[in-house]
Amino acid sequence: MPIEIGTLLENRYKIKELIGSGGTADVFLAEDLIKKNDVAIKLLKDDLAKDPKFLEIFQKEVTILSCLTSEYIVKVYGYYFYEDRPFIINEYIKGYTLKDLLDNRGMLPASESVDYMIQLTEALRTAHEKGVIHRDVKPLNVFILKDGLLKLADFGIADIEATKTISNSKTIVGSVHYLAPEITLGKPASEASDIYACGVAFYEMLTGHVPFDKDTPINTALAHVHDKFPLVKTYVPNINPDIEEIIKNCTKKNPNDRYKNVGELYNDLCRVINGEPISKKKVGFFARLFGAR
Repeated sequence: MPIEIGTLLENRYKIKELIGSGGTADVFLAEDLIKKNDVAIKLLKDDLAKDPKFLEIFQKEVTILSCLTSEYIVKVYGYYFYEDRPFIINEYIKGYTLKDLLDNRGMLPASESVDYMIQLTEALRTAHEKGVIHRDVKPLNVFILKDGLLKLADFGIADIEATKTISNSKTIVGSVHYLAPEITLGKPASEASDIYACGVAFYEMLTGHVPFDKDTPINTALAHVHDKFPLVKTYVPNINPDIEEIIKNCTKKNPNDRYKNVGELYNDLCRVINGEPISKKKVGFFARLFGAR
């Protein structure tokens, strides 16, 4: 049954209002009556709570977030059940998403975009060092606080290395506008696919739109596989060439031709901020031969 406003969970968390609803869960603002502060309650939807696959994904989010300690990642405080439906207690973010920012302002200045990218890569570096792949990096899952601090959220479809992945069932998981080509082709998610999504998000910040937006989700996903990735300078003629190169290095079709890890991406972003030339990414033999990007 639907959860009502005013419901008290675990004799501690009082539901105040519904603040969001996604494909797998409803998110409520609640008051922690013990700590006297607000928290976010993420409650798995009733029909999905009966699906062992989605239940496993949801439970995994708690395990993942509990092992990640970073100021750039949304904190998780606990995991409980409400009438057989699991819910997570998350840090409540008093801010807005990067998507909200882009919807309101369109494209962002290069300096601001690079700053957000540095923080995003800091978050992902923490996750990747723990063997955690986010799998759904996109502006909607990035929160911006009033002081400019970025926090990465929603590891709900993330995966820990060496565990059974959703990709093994040939199901495409993640938002198609940010989906790496290899995921569409049925390959498992990796650090490289998170890096690809970073490149797409970086492009979107600078241009105000995603690189591919076809008539159907599958056609959008296939565009990432087959179509040439567009250039930022088409829309921002005076873009720093090193920024353009960073996006190219993130969004190569072949994951082996991208940055080897998010630390390399972070280092190049810092070089741009410091006015230094970025490192030169070596493209593999077959990529040069066939012109893969």
